[in-house]
Amino acid sequence: MRVRVAVVVMAALLVLYLVFALRYGTLLIGTGTPVGAGIGLALLVFPLIAAGALVAELVFTVRADRLGARLDAEGGIPDLDLPTLPSGRIDRAAADAVFPQFQKAVEDDPENWRTWYLLGLAYDAAGDRRRARWAIRQAIRRSRAPRR
Repeated sequence: MRVRVAVVVMAALLVLYLVFALRYGTLLIGTGTPVGAGIGLALLVFPLIAAGALVAELVFTVRADRLGARLDAEGGIPDLDLPTLPSGRIDRAAADAVFPQFQKAVEDDPENWRTWYLLGLAYDAAGDRRRARWAIRQAIRRSRAPRR
């Protein structure tokens, strides 16, 4: 729940920033100077890029959460009971030890979104966030693909 509140707060702050940036961007463009117009144009473009990135991130998060809930409802998320460090994070060596089983599952059934989702969780447990997001994106893509 705290994460959702944080997302809403960040989205609200971005909207507030957009309002101010768009206002000041139009004012700077109206100055008639090349430097003012350039800065004003940047104030119009960069916030829109940020808003697009935020929307893409929110869509990814919602889709990943839905898949996780679906897999959990099917009883497909294994309870690995990995040891944790005093900080509460999963011990990376333990996560690395169970990683090959998830990688093999993907190699055996590469079109199954469930295996990709579990591989993403394994990457996340091992501390590789970039690959975790990539694997979850693969799961989302495969879950949306038409059945053959």
